[in-house]
Amino acid sequence: MPPRFSCLSAAPRLTLLLLLCATPLAGASIYAEHGFGEKGGDGSIASDLNPAGLVAGIITEEEGRRRAVIYQHGRIRELGTLGGNEGFTKAINAHGVVVGSAQTASGAWHAFRYEEAGGMRDLGTLGGNSSYATAITRDGKVAGYADTSGGDFHAFVTQADHSLQDLGTLGGASSYASGLNAHGVVVGTAQRSDGYRRAFVYRPGAGMQEIGTLPGGRISSATAINDAGLVVGASETEKRRWHAFAWDGKRMLDLGAMIGQGDSYATAVNAAGHVVGSVKINGYEPMTFVYKDGVMTVRRRDDGLYLTNKITDAGLVVGAIYTGHKFQAFAVSSRAAPPPQRGNPLDWLVITFVIGASGVVLYKLQRNYRMGLLGARTRFM
Repeated sequence: MPPRFSCLSAAPRLTLLLLLCATPLAGASIYAEHGFGEKGGDGSIASDLNPAGLVAGIITEEEGRRRAVIYQHGRIRELGTLGGNEGFTKAINAHGVVVGSAQTASGAWHAFRYEEAGGMRDLGTLGGNSSYATAITRDGKVAGYADTSGGDFHAFVTQADHSLQDLGTLGGASSYASGLNAHGVVVGTAQRSDGYRRAFVYRPGAGMQEIGTLPGGRISSATAINDAGLVVGASETEKRRWHAFAWDGKRMLDLGAMIGQGDSYATAVNAAGHVVGSVKINGYEPMTFVYKDGVMTVRRRDDGLYLTNKITDAGLVVGAIYTGHKFQAFAVSSRAAPPPQRGNPLDWLVITFVIGASGVVLYKLQRNYRMGLLGARTRFM
């Protein structure tokens, strides 16, 4: 049985009704605090999130210095560096192993692998000065890109002894790995002999394969792959715009065409094949898009992220919001919040009537109260 309010007088009942009419609808559920609790003008970015709720992130100090951190339950753990001043994270696996890049004592950037027991490990390079780790699998295999002795970046994947295997290119000078799945399949971007860069898939034993572009495009880039082999990224179009895509090994689906405007970039895909990324429209802040179960949704700016980095298998979208002067790490559900309800003209008519009636009631109550003080008989409505 619903609660009864018969003991309330007319005025409190009316006040309650007005308060209920004025109460706004609740917004989207928030799944992470704003930031990592960093102090002052420092900012933060969530790079990735594992099933245990451990966040790999970055704190950006007001002066610009970046610090690699992991965050959980209100506590920050600093990962340190490789002897230099800065570091940043890119990914974390289910066991809490984090990869990213940190400065050495000489100021060079080197890919690292961090685990609580052993701390930060330098993964080295391919003979050059620098390297960057971008992805890690559940069993600890790492992908990224590193300088060769010739001074060009090449995509790499780690071997059982953590040494770097050079994945080569598509005939050009450079390549960059950005995603890796449990089967050792690597995706990224590589230069061809004609100088154009194309998205690639590298399969163990089969080498590097070009994915191609959307119709009419000249360049493309792959950013992530799931264990089912679904690759996501972005491609130039015939009209020289960037469109997010999803590639299943046979055909390239134009996700940007479903959005219909701006430039779009797919940044991550989860086990269920749900794709997230960013939409940039000239003059506006980036917006988050989510493609799942054949439906494309572009999130409202108050219900999405400024930086859209990852989507977990549980459906959390990870990245950062922008407060106007700094980034703050954040995560939202891949399920969009319901759009604000449109006002019904009849609703406004009812509210206007209620407000008008409240004035009459309050006036009569006030008059009757004064008459009671003066000794006159009080008459209730």
